[in-house]
Amino acid sequence: MARGRTTTVMTTRLGDGAGVRPDRLVVEEPLEIRLDDHVVTTTMRTPGHDYELAVGFLLTEGLLAGAPVRTVRYCATGPASETAYNVVTVSTGGVAPEPSARLQPTTSSCGLCGTASIDALLSRLAPIAGPPVPIDVAVLVRVASSVRAGQELFEVTGSIHAAAAFDPSTGTVSLVREDIGRHNAVDKVVGRLALDGSLPAAGLGLFVSGRASFEIVQKAWAAGFGLVVAVSGPSALAVDTARAAGIGLVGFLRGDTANVYAPEPAVVTRAVG
Repeated sequence: MARGRTTTVMTTRLGDGAGVRPDRLVVEEPLEIRLDDHVVTTTMRTPGHDYELAVGFLLTEGLLAGAPVRTVRYCATGPASETAYNVVTVSTGGVAPEPSARLQPTTSSCGLCGTASIDALLSRLAPIAGPPVPIDVAVLVRVASSVRAGQELFEVTGSIHAAAAFDPSTGTVSLVREDIGRHNAVDKVVGRLALDGSLPAAGLGLFVSGRASFEIVQKAWAAGFGLVVAVSGPSALAVDTARAAGIGLVGFLRGDTANVYAPEPAVVTRAVG
């Protein structure tokens, strides 16, 4: 249910064109995520695609443990309007392990940064199988352009992140999601693919409009993406994680240039023209 994703406030503009004018801002509200009626976490997010966000979060954090999702719904104890559509329950019929509630809320800017280590991830996730996904700068430039064109909320607010799934061979973008939090945008993409039965995302790339943190690479690994591409730079831990996972990692995609951090540079092809 997409609703109220922007709001209008009055602002005072300084400099050229000074004066009072309306400005559209992106909405940020809490979403409580429950697994089989157990509270897991509360994350600050932009309303919209909430079912995808809840499923994607539970999957990328390993909380589903392979259990199939049976139903997803707002609330579970009464009318969704009573909780302002800010509670989502994902049901596996009790198949998933009972989760431990996160004592700290998940923020829209950081998520659960630093709560897991590479060793912990290796204990539950196998490295991505198959040959390295090809990395072609010319293709990635087309991906960035396509994603930007699909950022409806960024167009009117200028203050929201995007994540997208794409074909690294052709540059075709199949799915774009936006959110105030980078990790939420990724979870929305992963959740949509999961609900469509399209995971693992073998052979697909994940594009993010901001930096590539450890958490972004972790979520890509859990979903089976073979490549992560970021407009900004990665953290050192993100690079180490990508190399351990066998995921290609590209950062600083600006214009027709980019930095490849993983895997070996030998898989890179240069843009022509």
